Amino acid sequence: MKRAIIHIDEEKCNGCGLCIPSCAEGALQIVNGKAKLVADNLCDGLGACLGDCPRGALTIIEREAEAFDEEAVQQFLTAQEQSAPQALTFKGCPGSRARTLNAPEAGEAGDDGQEIPSALGHWPVQLSLVNPTAAYFQEADLLIAADCVPFAYADFHRHFLRGRALTIGCPKLDDAAFYVQKLAKLIHANNLKSITVV
Repeated sequence: MKRAIIHIDEEKCNGCGLCIPSCAEGALQIVNGKAKLVADNLCDGLGACLGDCPRGALTIIEREAEAFDEEAVQQFLTAQEQSAPQALTFKGCPGSRARTLNAPEAGEAGDDGQEIPSALGHWPVQLSLVNPTAAYFQEADLLIAADCVPFAYADFHRHFLRGRALTIGCPKLDDAAFYVQKLAKLIHANNLKSITVV
């Protein structure tokens, strides 16, 4: 039958895995570093995963495909739950895996001749990779920086970054519409104390 179904542009897909949690049917998985449709009958064609792709690799197309099968979805999800727990762990790009770093306390700036420690408190920082619901954004002072600022402003860590959650992007070269959507999700999902833009 001809019906609406997800299409993944492998040229655009970077394997970040952000689309995976958005597919309640489990129809998407990362295979060999790219998002793949597990089976046609697992995709409902409604596109819940579309908005989470930072590269625009996901679209809904109409093509010959097996009909959506809710019973097959339930069987597949049950089998996934019963299989080894590692089958459900994050399998996207390791660089996009959210983690908190041990940033130094505010008074630990180095003296003359000493190395100044990094004030970065989490990873990733690239706006296209951050999870807007990551714990480090909750009740945070958010710093939004153009990705060239840390290179142009030598004392970026001490003057801007210390004690703030960071996200970066290029306002000139990156997809501004995507950033607006991502920032809206980030702001909506967290009780931010402040937002600083540099």
